[in-house]
Amino acid sequence: MSSSPTAAAGDQSSAPAVTEEQPQNNQVAADAEQQQAGTPKPVTPSNVGSPLPPNMALNITPKQEEFTNAKAFLLKVSNKSNLNLYDHLSRVLTKVLDERPENVVDVFEDISKDVKRSKFTSNVDTLLDKVDKTTEVQLAESQRALFERTQEDAEHEGGEEEVETPLPNLPELMYYFEQAGIGMGREEMMRIFLALKQLVDNYPLQMCRFWGKFLGSEKNYIVAEVEYREGEEEEEEEEEEHDAEAEQETENDDEGEGEEAEEDDTPKPDFKPPPVIPKEENRTGVNKKTYFVCNEPGQPWQKLPPCTPAQLGGARQIKKFMTGRLDAPIVSYPPFPGNEANYLRCQIGRISAGTQISPLGYFQFDEEEEEEEEEGTRDTFIDNPDFEGIPVKDLVDPSLSNWVHHVQHILPQGRCTWFNPVQQQEDDFEDEEEEEDREEPDEPEPEVGPPLLTPISEDMEIENIPPWSARMSSTLVPQYAIAVIQSNLWPGAFAFGTEKRFENVYVGTGHKYSPDNYSPPPPPPVQEEFPSGPEITEAEDPTPEEEAALRAAQLEAEEAAEEMEDPEEDDEEDD
Repeated sequence: MSSSPTAAAGDQSSAPAVTEEQPQNNQVAADAEQQQAGTPKPVTPSNVGSPLPPNMALNITPKQEEFTNAKAFLLKVSNKSNLNLYDHLSRVLTKVLDERPENVVDVFEDISKDVKRSKFTSNVDTLLDKVDKTTEVQLAESQRALFERTQEDAEHEGGEEEVETPLPNLPELMYYFEQAGIGMGREEMMRIFLALKQLVDNYPLQMCRFWGKFLGSEKNYIVAEVEYREGEEEEEEEEEEHDAEAEQETENDDEGEGEEAEEDDTPKPDFKPPPVIPKEENRTGVNKKTYFVCNEPGQPWQKLPPCTPAQLGGARQIKKFMTGRLDAPIVSYPPFPGNEANYLRCQIGRISAGTQISPLGYFQFDEEEEEEEEEGTRDTFIDNPDFEGIPVKDLVDPSLSNWVHHVQHILPQGRCTWFNPVQQQEDDFEDEEEEEDREEPDEPEPEVGPPLLTPISEDMEIENIPPWSARMSSTLVPQYAIAVIQSNLWPGAFAFGTEKRFENVYVGTGHKYSPDNYSPPPPPPVQEEFPSGPEITEAEDPTPEEEAALRAAQLEAEEAAEEMEDPEEDDEEDD
Protein backbone atom coordinates (compact mmCIF):
# COMPACT_ATOMS: atom_id res chain seq x y z
CA MET A 1 0.00 0.00 0.00
CA SER A 2 1.44 3.34 -1.01
CA SER A 3 0.21 6.79 -0.17
CA SER A 4 1.67 10.23 -0.84
CA PRO A 5 2.67 12.62 1.99
CA THR A 6 0.04 15.05 0.78
CA ALA A 7 -2.68 12.47 1.17
CA ALA A 8 -1.37 11.53 4.58
CA ALA A 9 -1.39 15.18 5.57
CA GLY A 10 -4.99 15.46 4.37
CA ASP A 11 -6.18 12.36 6.24
CA GLN A 12 -4.61 13.39 9.52
CA SER A 13 -7.21 16.06 10.28
CA SER A 14 -10.16 13.70 9.89
CA ALA A 15 -8.62 10.48 11.27
CA PRO A 16 -8.79 10.25 15.07
CA ALA A 17 -5.89 8.99 17.13
CA VAL A 18 -5.82 5.20 17.31
CA THR A 19 -5.27 3.63 20.72
CA GLU A 20 -5.65 0.21 22.25
CA GLU A 21 -8.97 1.29 23.84
CA GLN A 22 -10.66 1.68 20.42
CA PRO A 23 -10.71 -1.81 18.83
CA GLN A 24 -13.82 -1.06 16.80
CA ASN A 25 -12.17 1.75 14.94
CA ASN A 26 -9.13 -0.45 14.26
CA GLN A 27 -11.37 -3.16 12.82
CA VAL A 28 -13.21 -0.73 10.55
CA ALA A 29 -9.94 0.72 9.28
CA ALA A 30 -8.52 -2.74 8.65
CA ASP A 31 -11.63 -3.85 6.73
CA ALA A 32 -11.51 -0.76 4.56
CA GLU A 33 -7.86 -1.34 3.74
CA GLN A 34 -8.51 -4.99 2.83
CA GLN A 35 -11.36 -4.05 0.50
CA GLN A 36 -9.19 -1.46 -1.26
CA ALA A 37 -6.37 -3.97 -1.67
CA GLY A 38 -8.69 -6.67 -2.98
CA THR A 39 -7.82 -9.28 -0.34
CA PRO A 40 -10.72 -11.52 0.81
CA LYS A 41 -11.89 -11.27 4.38
CA PRO A 42 -10.86 -14.37 6.39
CA VAL A 43 -13.78 -16.58 7.58
CA THR A 44 -13.84 -17.70 11.17
CA PRO A 45 -14.61 -21.41 11.44
CA SER A 46 -17.74 -22.17 13.42
CA ASN A 47 -16.62 -25.44 14.86
CA VAL A 48 -13.80 -23.99 16.98
CA GLY A 49 -14.67 -23.84 20.64
CA SER A 50 -11.54 -22.09 22.01
CA PRO A 51 -11.36 -18.24 22.20
CA LEU A 52 -9.60 -16.49 19.31
CA PRO A 53 -6.55 -14.19 19.62
CA PRO A 54 -7.34 -10.44 19.67
CA ASN A 55 -5.91 -9.85 16.22
CA MET A 56 -7.90 -12.75 14.73
CA ALA A 57 -11.06 -11.50 16.46
CA LEU A 58 -10.55 -8.07 14.84
CA ASN A 59 -9.61 -9.60 11.50
CA ILE A 60 -6.13 -7.76 11.56
CA THR A 61 -2.88 -9.27 10.43
CA PRO A 62 0.25 -8.80 12.60
CA LYS A 63 1.81 -6.37 10.10
CA GLN A 64 -1.34 -4.26 10.06
CA GLU A 65 -1.34 -4.20 13.84
CA GLU A 66 2.28 -3.03 13.89
CA PHE A 67 1.43 -0.29 11.40
CA THR A 68 -1.49 0.87 13.51
CA ASN A 69 0.56 0.95 16.72
CA ALA A 70 3.37 2.85 14.99
CA LYS A 71 0.94 5.45 13.68
CA ALA A 72 -0.58 5.80 17.12
CA PHE A 73 2.90 6.40 18.57
CA LEU A 74 3.61 9.11 16.00
CA LEU A 75 0.34 10.85 16.87
CA LYS A 76 1.26 11.26 20.51
CA VAL A 77 1.23 14.96 21.49
CA SER A 78 4.26 16.55 23.17
CA ASN A 79 3.78 18.09 26.61
CA LYS A 80 6.13 20.99 25.79
CA SER A 81 5.21 22.13 22.27
CA ASN A 82 1.70 20.63 21.99
CA LEU A 83 2.68 19.09 18.63
CA ASN A 84 3.06 15.52 17.41
CA LEU A 85 5.67 13.96 15.17
CA TYR A 86 3.12 12.74 12.60
CA ASP A 87 1.93 16.27 11.82
CA HIS A 88 5.47 17.68 11.87
CA LEU A 89 6.80 15.11 9.39
CA SER A 90 3.80 15.70 7.15
CA ARG A 91 4.51 19.45 7.05
CA VAL A 92 8.24 18.91 6.47
CA LEU A 93 7.69 16.46 3.59
CA THR A 94 5.05 18.74 2.10
CA LYS A 95 7.49 21.65 2.14
CA VAL A 96 10.22 19.49 0.58
CA LEU A 97 7.94 18.40 -2.26
CA ASP A 98 6.70 21.94 -2.83
CA GLU A 99 10.11 23.63 -2.87
CA ARG A 100 12.20 20.66 -4.09
CA PRO A 101 15.60 22.01 -2.91
CA GLU A 102 18.89 20.44 -3.93
CA ASN A 103 20.68 18.06 -1.59
CA VAL A 104 17.64 17.60 0.60
CA VAL A 105 19.40 15.20 2.93
CA ASP A 106 21.94 17.91 3.82
CA VAL A 107 19.36 20.60 4.61
CA PHE A 108 16.65 18.39 6.13
CA GLU A 109 17.46 19.54 9.67
CA ASP A 110 17.29 23.22 8.66
CA ILE A 111 13.89 22.69 7.01
CA SER A 112 12.66 21.01 10.18
CA LYS A 113 13.80 24.01 12.25
CA ASP A 114 12.07 26.43 9.89
CA VAL A 115 8.81 24.49 10.17
CA LYS A 116 9.01 24.53 13.96
CA ARG A 117 9.87 28.22 13.96
CA SER A 118 6.84 29.02 11.78
CA LYS A 119 4.54 27.39 14.35
CA PHE A 120 6.07 29.30 17.25
CA THR A 121 3.96 31.99 18.90
CA SER A 122 5.62 34.40 21.33
CA ASN A 123 4.05 35.09 24.72
CA VAL A 124 5.62 38.56 24.88
CA ASP A 125 2.92 41.19 24.70
CA THR A 126 5.02 44.06 23.28
CA LEU A 127 5.06 45.70 19.91
CA LEU A 128 8.87 45.71 19.60
CA ASP A 129 11.43 43.81 21.64
CA LYS A 130 14.76 45.63 22.15
CA VAL A 131 17.57 43.13 21.62
CA ASP A 132 20.81 43.78 23.52
CA LYS A 133 23.83 44.20 21.30
CA THR A 134 26.50 41.58 21.64
CA THR A 135 30.16 42.48 22.09
CA GLU A 136 30.82 41.46 18.49
CA VAL A 137 28.15 43.86 17.22
CA GLN A 138 29.45 46.71 19.38
CA LEU A 139 33.00 46.13 18.17
CA ALA A 140 31.85 46.02 14.54
CA GLU A 141 30.00 49.32 14.96
CA SER A 142 33.08 50.96 16.49
CA GLN A 143 35.26 49.69 13.64
CA ARG A 144 32.85 50.78 10.92
CA ALA A 145 34.45 54.22 10.85
CA LEU A 146 37.79 52.65 9.90
CA PHE A 147 36.39 51.44 6.58
CA GLU A 148 34.48 54.59 5.67
CA ARG A 149 36.12 57.11 3.37
CA THR A 150 36.02 60.73 4.45
CA GLN A 151 35.33 63.62 2.12
CA GLU A 152 38.99 64.69 2.26
CA ASP A 153 40.11 61.27 1.02
CA ALA A 154 37.72 61.51 -1.89
CA GLU A 155 39.02 64.98 -2.81
CA HIS A 156 42.68 63.89 -2.71
CA GLU A 157 42.01 60.90 -4.93
CA GLY A 158 43.23 61.49 -8.46
CA GLY A 159 44.68 64.88 -7.61
CA GLU A 160 48.23 66.07 -7.20
CA GLU A 161 50.96 64.03 -5.58
CA GLU A 162 50.28 63.46 -1.92
CA VAL A 163 52.49 64.97 0.76
CA GLU A 164 54.71 62.61 2.73
CA THR A 165 52.72 61.06 5.55
CA PRO A 166 54.08 59.75 8.85
CA LEU A 167 51.87 56.68 8.46
CA PRO A 168 54.09 53.58 8.22
CA ASN A 169 53.61 50.85 5.64
CA LEU A 170 52.47 48.40 8.27
CA PRO A 171 51.32 45.56 5.96
CA GLU A 172 54.76 45.47 4.35
CA LEU A 173 56.54 45.42 7.70
CA MET A 174 54.27 42.73 9.07
CA TYR A 175 54.94 40.65 5.97
CA TYR A 176 58.54 40.27 7.12
CA PHE A 177 57.49 39.34 10.65
CA GLU A 178 55.00 36.87 9.24
CA GLN A 179 57.84 35.01 7.56
CA ALA A 180 59.35 34.38 10.99
CA GLY A 181 56.01 33.50 12.60
CA ILE A 182 55.83 36.70 14.65
CA GLY A 183 52.98 39.12 15.03
CA MET A 184 49.22 38.88 14.63
CA GLY A 185 46.77 37.83 11.96
CA ARG A 186 46.43 39.72 8.70
CA GLU A 187 42.90 40.83 9.43
CA GLU A 188 43.88 42.32 12.80
CA MET A 189 46.96 43.97 11.30
CA MET A 190 44.85 45.64 8.61
CA ARG A 191 42.52 47.01 11.28
CA ILE A 192 45.50 48.31 13.28
CA PHE A 193 46.86 49.89 10.10
CA LEU A 194 43.56 51.73 9.58
CA ALA A 195 43.53 52.76 13.25
CA LEU A 196 47.01 54.26 12.87
CA LYS A 197 45.76 56.16 9.84
CA GLN A 198 42.96 57.55 11.99
CA LEU A 199 45.53 58.61 14.61
CA VAL A 200 47.67 60.39 12.01
CA ASP A 201 44.63 62.23 10.64
CA ASN A 202 43.56 63.52 14.06
CA TYR A 203 46.92 64.64 15.52
CA PRO A 204 49.76 66.79 14.11
CA LEU A 205 52.39 64.04 14.07
CA GLN A 206 55.84 63.97 12.58
CA MET A 207 56.45 60.24 13.09
CA CYS A 208 54.15 57.30 13.83
CA ARG A 209 54.91 53.60 14.16
CA PHE A 210 53.28 50.47 15.55
CA TRP A 211 55.15 49.75 18.77
CA GLY A 212 53.47 46.50 19.79
CA LYS A 213 50.69 44.90 21.78
CA PHE A 214 50.27 44.15 25.49
CA LEU A 215 48.18 41.13 26.46
CA GLY A 216 45.87 41.87 29.41
CA SER A 217 43.59 39.80 31.60
CA GLU A 218 40.41 41.63 30.49
CA LYS A 219 41.46 43.60 27.41
CA ASN A 220 44.61 44.11 25.38
CA TYR A 221 46.55 47.28 24.62
CA ILE A 222 47.60 48.33 21.12
CA VAL A 223 50.51 50.78 21.43
CA ALA A 224 51.51 53.44 18.91
CA GLU A 225 54.76 55.41 19.20
CA VAL A 226 54.58 58.97 17.84
CA GLU A 227 56.47 62.24 17.67
CA TYR A 228 54.72 65.59 17.45
CA ARG A 229 55.71 68.27 15.02
CA GLU A 230 57.85 71.09 16.32
CA GLY A 231 55.84 73.35 18.61
CA GLU A 232 52.61 71.35 18.43
CA GLU A 233 53.15 69.40 21.62
CA GLU A 234 54.14 72.47 23.65
CA GLU A 235 50.61 73.86 23.44
CA GLU A 236 49.15 70.69 24.90
CA GLU A 237 51.79 70.65 27.64
CA GLU A 238 50.99 74.21 28.64
CA GLU A 239 47.30 73.37 28.96
CA GLU A 240 48.03 70.28 31.07
CA GLU A 241 50.49 72.18 33.30
CA HIS A 242 47.99 75.00 33.76
CA ASP A 243 45.31 72.54 34.90
CA ALA A 244 47.75 70.80 37.26
CA GLU A 245 48.85 74.12 38.79
CA ALA A 246 45.24 75.16 39.33
CA GLU A 247 44.50 71.90 41.16
CA GLN A 248 47.63 72.27 43.30
CA GLU A 249 46.72 75.84 44.26
CA THR A 250 43.28 74.78 45.42
CA GLU A 251 44.82 71.99 47.52
CA ASN A 252 47.33 74.40 49.07
CA ASP A 253 44.57 76.87 49.92
CA ASP A 254 42.57 74.15 51.66
CA GLU A 255 45.65 73.05 53.63
CA GLY A 256 46.43 76.65 54.63
CA GLU A 257 42.92 77.20 55.98
CA GLY A 258 43.18 73.99 57.97
CA GLU A 259 46.55 74.96 59.46
CA GLU A 260 45.26 78.36 60.56
CA ALA A 261 42.38 76.76 62.38
CA GLU A 262 44.65 74.40 64.32
CA GLU A 263 46.92 75.54 67.13
CA ASP A 264 50.61 75.45 66.32
CA ASP A 265 51.60 73.75 69.61
CA THR A 266 52.52 70.35 68.21
CA PRO A 267 56.24 69.66 67.86
CA LYS A 268 57.59 69.44 64.34
CA PRO A 269 59.96 66.64 63.32
CA ASP A 270 63.49 67.44 62.22
CA PHE A 271 63.47 64.70 59.57
CA LYS A 272 63.50 65.89 56.00
CA PRO A 273 62.65 63.42 53.22
CA PRO A 274 65.16 62.90 50.42
CA PRO A 275 64.75 65.27 47.50
CA VAL A 276 62.37 64.28 44.74
CA ILE A 277 64.17 63.48 41.50
CA PRO A 278 62.49 65.54 38.76
CA LYS A 279 61.23 63.88 35.61
CA GLU A 280 62.89 64.43 32.27
CA GLU A 281 61.32 66.91 29.93
CA ASN A 282 59.44 65.83 26.84
CA ARG A 283 61.54 64.97 23.79
CA THR A 284 64.42 64.01 26.11
CA GLY A 285 65.49 60.83 27.87
CA VAL A 286 62.74 58.43 28.85
CA ASN A 287 60.06 60.86 27.63
CA LYS A 288 61.62 61.35 24.20
CA LYS A 289 58.67 59.62 22.50
CA THR A 290 54.95 59.92 23.08
CA TYR A 291 52.70 56.87 23.23
CA PHE A 292 49.03 56.33 22.45
CA VAL A 293 47.07 53.19 23.32
CA CYS A 294 43.66 51.69 22.58
CA ASN A 295 42.02 48.37 23.40
CA GLU A 296 40.68 47.57 19.93
CA PRO A 297 41.18 49.16 16.50
CA GLY A 298 38.47 51.73 15.95
CA GLN A 299 38.23 52.79 19.58
CA PRO A 300 39.54 56.25 20.52
CA TRP A 301 43.29 56.58 21.10
CA GLN A 302 44.34 57.65 24.60
CA LYS A 303 47.61 59.43 25.34
CA LEU A 304 49.78 58.01 28.11
CA PRO A 305 51.31 60.35 30.72
CA PRO A 306 55.09 60.88 30.88
CA CYS A 307 57.36 58.78 33.13
CA THR A 308 58.75 59.92 36.47
CA PRO A 309 61.79 58.43 38.24
CA ALA A 310 59.66 57.40 41.22
CA GLN A 311 57.29 55.43 38.97
CA LEU A 312 60.14 53.75 37.13
CA GLY A 313 61.71 52.72 40.43
CA GLY A 314 58.40 51.29 41.62
CA ALA A 315 57.81 49.42 38.35
CA ARG A 316 61.19 47.68 38.72
CA GLN A 317 60.19 46.26 42.10
CA ILE A 318 56.78 44.79 41.22
CA LYS A 319 55.31 42.50 38.59
CA LYS A 320 51.66 43.00 37.64
CA PHE A 321 49.47 41.78 34.79
CA MET A 322 47.65 44.42 32.77
CA THR A 323 43.87 44.47 33.04
CA GLY A 324 43.12 46.59 29.96
CA ARG A 325 41.68 49.50 32.00
CA LEU A 326 43.92 52.56 32.23
CA ASP A 327 42.26 53.81 35.41
CA ALA A 328 42.69 50.50 37.26
CA PRO A 329 44.60 50.88 40.55
CA ILE A 330 47.93 49.11 41.06
CA VAL A 331 47.64 47.26 44.37
CA SER A 332 51.14 46.06 45.25
CA TYR A 333 53.95 46.17 47.74
CA PRO A 334 56.03 48.28 47.57
CA PRO A 335 53.19 50.65 46.65
CA PHE A 336 53.29 51.99 43.11
CA PRO A 337 52.79 55.78 42.78
CA GLY A 338 50.15 55.76 40.05
CA ASN A 339 47.53 53.73 38.22
CA GLU A 340 47.75 51.27 35.34
CA ALA A 341 48.32 54.04 32.78
CA ASN A 342 51.52 55.07 34.60
CA TYR A 343 52.64 51.46 35.03
CA LEU A 344 52.02 50.74 31.35
CA ARG A 345 54.07 53.80 30.34
CA CYS A 346 56.95 52.70 32.59
CA GLN A 347 56.98 49.21 31.08
CA ILE A 348 56.99 50.67 27.56
CA GLY A 349 60.01 52.82 28.47
CA ARG A 350 61.89 49.91 30.02
CA ILE A 351 61.20 47.56 27.10
CA SER A 352 62.16 50.21 24.56
CA ALA A 353 65.46 50.93 26.31
CA GLY A 354 66.36 47.26 26.41
CA THR A 355 65.08 45.87 23.10
CA GLN A 356 64.98 48.64 20.46
CA ILE A 357 67.92 47.74 18.19
CA SER A 358 69.10 48.54 14.66
CA PRO A 359 71.85 47.31 12.29
CA LEU A 360 75.30 48.72 12.86
CA GLY A 361 75.86 51.83 10.75
CA TYR A 362 72.19 52.56 10.03
CA PHE A 363 72.36 55.56 12.41
CA GLN A 364 75.24 57.91 13.08
CA PHE A 365 75.92 60.88 15.34
CA ASP A 366 75.67 64.38 13.94
CA GLU A 367 79.15 65.90 13.59
CA GLU A 368 77.97 69.42 14.45
CA GLU A 369 76.31 68.32 17.66
CA GLU A 370 79.28 66.13 18.49
CA GLU A 371 81.53 69.20 18.56
CA GLU A 372 79.10 71.08 20.78
CA GLU A 373 78.59 68.19 23.22
CA GLU A 374 82.16 67.56 24.27
CA GLU A 375 81.01 66.86 27.81
CA GLY A 376 78.05 64.68 28.70
CA THR A 377 76.29 61.88 26.89
CA ARG A 378 74.90 62.17 23.38
CA ASP A 379 71.19 61.55 23.06
CA THR A 380 70.50 62.28 19.38
CA PHE A 381 71.51 60.70 16.09
CA ILE A 382 70.61 60.92 12.42
CA ASP A 383 70.18 58.46 9.56
CA ASN A 384 73.33 57.47 7.75
CA PRO A 385 72.84 58.21 4.04
CA ASP A 386 75.90 56.12 3.16
CA PHE A 387 74.57 52.94 4.79
CA GLU A 388 74.87 50.13 2.23
CA GLY A 389 73.24 47.37 4.23
CA ILE A 390 74.54 44.27 5.99
CA PRO A 391 74.14 40.73 4.60
CA VAL A 392 71.69 38.49 6.42
CA LYS A 393 74.41 35.99 7.28
CA ASP A 394 76.31 38.70 9.14
CA LEU A 395 73.15 39.86 10.94
CA VAL A 396 72.57 36.39 12.40
CA ASP A 397 76.21 35.97 13.41
CA PRO A 398 76.36 34.55 16.98
CA SER A 399 78.62 37.39 18.09
CA LEU A 400 75.74 39.88 17.46
CA SER A 401 78.26 42.64 16.85
CA ASN A 402 76.24 44.02 13.90
CA TRP A 403 73.27 45.17 16.03
CA VAL A 404 73.27 48.24 18.31
CA HIS A 405 70.89 49.90 20.79
CA HIS A 406 69.39 53.13 19.48
CA VAL A 407 67.42 54.02 22.64
CA GLN A 408 69.13 55.49 25.71
CA HIS A 409 69.80 53.31 28.73
CA ILE A 410 67.73 54.06 31.86
CA LEU A 411 69.91 54.60 34.93
CA PRO A 412 69.00 53.14 38.35
CA GLN A 413 67.95 56.69 39.28
CA GLY A 414 65.05 56.47 36.82
CA ARG A 415 66.47 58.93 34.29
CA CYS A 416 68.65 58.65 31.20
CA THR A 417 70.81 61.60 32.33
CA TRP A 418 72.00 61.63 35.94
CA PHE A 419 70.64 64.31 38.27
CA ASN A 420 72.64 65.45 41.31
CA PRO A 421 70.26 65.51 44.32
CA VAL A 422 72.87 67.21 46.55
CA GLN A 423 72.89 70.26 44.31
CA GLN A 424 69.15 70.53 44.72
CA GLN A 425 69.46 70.31 48.52
CA GLU A 426 72.01 73.13 48.50
CA ASP A 427 69.67 75.26 46.44
CA ASP A 428 66.87 74.60 48.93
CA PHE A 429 69.05 75.52 51.95
CA GLU A 430 70.01 78.89 50.47
CA ASP A 431 66.61 80.27 51.47
CA GLU A 432 66.89 79.03 55.05
CA GLU A 433 68.58 80.86 57.94
CA GLU A 434 70.09 77.82 59.65
CA GLU A 435 72.93 77.33 57.25
CA GLU A 436 75.56 76.97 59.97
CA ASP A 437 73.78 74.14 61.78
CA ARG A 438 73.26 71.93 58.72
CA GLU A 439 75.79 69.29 57.76
CA GLU A 440 77.13 69.07 54.27
CA PRO A 441 75.99 65.79 52.67
CA ASP A 442 78.41 63.48 50.92
CA GLU A 443 78.73 63.99 47.21
CA PRO A 444 77.21 60.91 45.49
CA GLU A 445 78.93 59.21 42.62
CA PRO A 446 77.29 59.97 39.26
CA GLU A 447 75.54 57.03 37.63
CA VAL A 448 76.82 56.17 34.17
CA GLY A 449 75.25 53.79 31.66
CA PRO A 450 76.24 52.50 28.23
CA PRO A 451 76.15 55.20 25.55
CA LEU A 452 73.92 55.24 22.52
CA LEU A 453 74.63 52.89 19.60
CA THR A 454 76.34 50.35 21.86
CA PRO A 455 76.51 46.82 20.33
CA ILE A 456 74.11 44.34 21.89
CA SER A 457 77.01 41.90 22.23
CA GLU A 458 77.98 43.85 25.36
CA ASP A 459 74.67 43.11 27.10
CA MET A 460 74.91 41.12 30.31
CA GLU A 461 73.97 37.43 30.45
CA ILE A 462 71.29 36.03 32.74
CA GLU A 463 72.77 33.02 34.54
CA ASN A 464 74.64 31.77 31.47
CA ILE A 465 71.63 32.53 29.24
CA PRO A 466 72.50 34.86 26.34
CA PRO A 467 70.39 38.02 26.27
CA TRP A 468 69.68 37.65 22.53
CA SER A 469 68.98 34.82 20.08
CA ALA A 470 69.54 35.21 16.33
CA ARG A 471 68.20 32.98 13.56
CA MET A 472 67.16 33.02 9.93
CA SER A 473 63.51 32.91 8.99
CA SER A 474 64.11 29.99 6.61
CA THR A 475 66.99 27.55 6.31
CA LEU A 476 65.52 25.87 3.24
CA VAL A 477 65.69 29.02 1.09
CA PRO A 478 68.44 31.09 2.76
CA GLN A 479 68.87 33.44 -0.19
CA TYR A 480 65.39 34.90 0.46
CA ALA A 481 65.42 34.62 4.26
CA ILE A 482 65.53 37.47 6.75
CA ALA A 483 67.40 37.83 10.05
CA VAL A 484 65.25 37.52 13.18
CA ILE A 485 66.57 38.68 16.57
CA GLN A 486 64.72 37.67 19.72
CA SER A 487 65.24 39.11 23.20
CA ASN A 488 65.60 36.59 26.02
CA LEU A 489 65.52 39.34 28.64
CA TRP A 490 62.10 40.62 27.57
CA PRO A 491 60.17 37.67 26.05
CA GLY A 492 57.99 38.92 23.21
CA ALA A 493 60.45 41.51 21.81
CA PHE A 494 61.60 40.82 18.24
CA ALA A 495 63.49 42.60 15.48
CA PHE A 496 64.04 41.71 11.84
CA GLY A 497 66.68 42.87 9.41
CA THR A 498 67.24 42.43 5.71
CA GLU A 499 69.74 44.52 3.80
CA LYS A 500 68.56 48.12 4.42
CA ARG A 501 65.28 47.37 6.24
CA PHE A 502 64.71 46.67 9.92
CA GLU A 503 61.93 47.03 12.47
CA ASN A 504 61.15 46.22 16.10
CA VAL A 505 57.91 44.93 17.61
CA TYR A 506 56.75 43.66 20.98
CA VAL A 507 53.87 41.27 21.70
CA GLY A 508 53.73 40.06 25.28
CA THR A 509 52.57 40.60 28.84
CA GLY A 510 55.17 43.24 29.75
CA HIS A 511 57.11 41.06 32.19
CA LYS A 512 60.86 40.80 32.34
CA TYR A 513 62.46 37.36 32.38
CA SER A 514 63.54 36.13 35.78
CA PRO A 515 65.32 32.82 36.37
CA ASP A 516 63.64 32.50 39.77
CA ASN A 517 59.95 32.68 40.54
CA TYR A 518 58.82 36.14 41.50
CA SER A 519 58.30 36.75 45.19
CA PRO A 520 57.36 40.18 46.53
CA PRO A 521 59.88 41.82 48.85
CA PRO A 522 59.16 41.36 52.57
CA PRO A 523 57.93 44.31 54.59
CA PRO A 524 60.51 46.26 56.61
CA PRO A 525 61.34 45.02 60.15
CA VAL A 526 59.32 46.31 63.05
CA GLN A 527 60.88 49.32 64.76
CA GLU A 528 62.55 48.70 68.11
CA GLU A 529 60.97 49.94 71.32
CA PHE A 530 62.43 52.93 73.17
CA PRO A 531 64.91 51.74 75.85
CA SER A 532 63.19 51.66 79.24
CA GLY A 533 64.56 53.80 82.08
CA PRO A 534 63.47 55.74 85.17
CA GLU A 535 62.54 58.79 83.12
CA ILE A 536 59.85 56.89 81.23
CA THR A 537 58.88 54.33 83.92
CA GLU A 538 55.38 54.91 85.26
CA ALA A 539 55.21 55.24 89.06
CA GLU A 540 52.73 53.28 91.15
CA ASP A 541 49.74 55.12 92.63
CA PRO A 542 50.05 55.86 96.40
CA THR A 543 47.69 54.26 98.91
CA PRO A 544 45.17 56.36 100.91
CA GLU A 545 47.31 56.07 104.06
CA GLU A 546 50.34 57.40 102.17
CA GLU A 547 48.29 60.29 100.78
CA ALA A 548 47.03 61.19 104.33
CA ALA A 549 50.57 61.08 105.73
CA LEU A 550 51.76 63.31 102.87
CA ARG A 551 49.04 65.88 103.60
CA ALA A 552 49.90 65.87 107.29
CA ALA A 553 53.57 66.41 106.54
CA GLN A 554 52.73 69.27 104.18
CA LEU A 555 50.58 70.94 106.90
CA GLU A 556 53.35 70.66 109.47
CA ALA A 557 55.83 72.19 107.05
CA GLU A 558 53.47 75.09 106.36
CA GLU A 559 52.91 75.72 110.10
CA ALA A 560 56.64 75.62 110.78
CA ALA A 561 57.25 78.14 108.01
CA GLU A 562 54.59 80.48 109.47
CA GLU A 563 56.14 80.30 112.94
CA MET A 564 59.52 81.21 111.53
CA GLU A 565 58.01 84.27 109.83
CA ASP A 566 56.29 85.61 112.96
CA PRO A 567 59.52 86.25 115.06
CA GLU A 568 61.08 88.06 112.17
CA GLU A 569 58.09 90.41 111.93
CA ASP A 570 58.28 91.15 115.68
CA ASP A 571 61.97 92.03 115.47
CA GLU A 572 61.28 94.48 112.67
CA GLU A 573 58.56 96.23 114.73
CA ASP A 574 60.95 96.64 117.71
CA ASP A 575 63.56 98.25 115.51
